Amino acid sequence: MTFYVDNEIDYGFDFPVEELIKELTETVLKEENVPFNNISLNVTFTDDAEIHRINREFRDMDRSTDVLSFPAIDFDAPADFNGIEEGDINYFDPETHELILGDIMISVEHAEMQAKEYNHSFKREIAFLITHSLLHLLGYDHMEEEERLVMEEKQELILNKLGITREI
Repeated sequence: MTFYVDNEIDYGFDFPVEELIKELTETVLKEENVPFNNISLNVTFTDDAEIHRINREFRDMDRSTDVLSFPAIDFDAPADFNGIEEGDINYFDPETHELILGDIMISVEHAEMQAKEYNHSFKREIAFLITHSLLHLLGYDHMEEEERLVMEEKQELILNKLGITREI
């Protein structure tokens, strides 16, 4: 499993953020029965100005946001890996043979603000945003009420499983 973590703003995390990403990713992959163990994932920590620019450029939304997800796989159904064959150049890195999940971009400024707003720790907010985004990378969405409920249930299950509660 390879994680490329880019801390564009040199934020000084007071917890081991790469370990958190690894633990969350492993748990999500296990819970979703992902048939591939060897994956790669890009996570970028940035500021509101940069995430605003990316949101405008790629989603035509002229505002900042907390997290953006850029899936590498276009699923027919969430976490349905049928038809994805190991080594397929559309989904696997030809050099490392890892399944490419996609990219996550998090605004640290937004995460700090939301942690205060929701009265939980910054670590819990980062864990939530990573989990939320990982589910998006696996094809989950929350545009419809039913989808939102499924995604919320999965997020809470994963965070609770790792003991990352609102009190942390």
